[in-house]
Amino acid sequence: MGARTTTGRTISAAAIGLVTVAALGGCSLFRSDDGALPAPSRTSATSPDRTPSADPSALAEQAARDRIAESASPRTPTAVPSEASAPEPTLSAIAPGTVVAEGDLASPKGSVHFHYRVVAEAGNSPFRTEFSGFTSTLPIAVAATLLDTTPAVGDGITWHGVGDHVLGGATAAPGSTSSVNLDGVRTDPSGLGAIVTYSAATTGQDVPVELAAGKVLAVQPVRWAVPARTTNVHPVDAGARANATGTVTALGDGRLSEYRIAPEDLIGDVAHRFGITVRDLVWLNPDVTVYGDEQYLYEGTTLNLDPLAR
Repeated sequence: MGARTTTGRTISAAAIGLVTVAALGGCSLFRSDDGALPAPSRTSATSPDRTPSADPSALAEQAARDRIAESASPRTPTAVPSEASAPEPTLSAIAPGTVVAEGDLASPKGSVHFHYRVVAEAGNSPFRTEFSGFTSTLPIAVAATLLDTTPAVGDGITWHGVGDHVLGGATAAPGSTSSVNLDGVRTDPSGLGAIVTYSAATTGQDVPVELAAGKVLAVQPVRWAVPARTTNVHPVDAGARANATGTVTALGDGRLSEYRIAPEDLIGDVAHRFGITVRDLVWLNPDVTVYGDEQYLYEGTTLNLDPLAR
């Protein structure tokens, strides 16, 4: 969404007659790590030259530059009358300060204790975990994190989850309150099923094997109380059609999760397949991009269809 992110790569609306507005991003957004342009599901035609030149090769190079400049990312399509009357897509907010999870964690032998709670916030990091009353009798630093899979005490972990935070070392008195943002969790943290405490011993520190770096010291399921969210965007798959023949992934409760783009797909037809507007689809995929006048989507990439994962 753990939190996952969806990597839409183009926006397009030629199939429903949309007109795109000016680009907000640079051409580099079309390039891969090795500098190459990603392959669209269909190659666009060369645009007319805008810089007079007698050199045919210079004309071709200028036309290519114009095409890329016109295709920069991200761009939001301008609504046409068929979409102008549709409401703006919305997702209800969780009031800042709302406690969405809370509990006390103690290691099996009683060496580590602390209280935690997950609180809703405003802004780019909408949740944070607060820790208080931390005590430890262990000769190592201790850390805590939230994981989507539940390890067992004694396991070694290499991925440190979401909201990873070093609580401290051995204490003579309960520690002060500390907190950490749940970066990357935008709408719903409840997929993080366990809070895990583990050894943050330094490399080479002489400690028993059960206290070695990454060893799990305590695990507790998280009991979430995330308020129900409401949205006016409800994608429903009406089936494949011309220029919208990709495959769909659904969640366990039947809600649609992702759409994998097929050759020749256009965003207007994809939106129509799911009974939503292009504006809704762009809202679900804020980083979606467009390629040229035809505005074909990039084959093999995915679009998010779940409002709770946007």
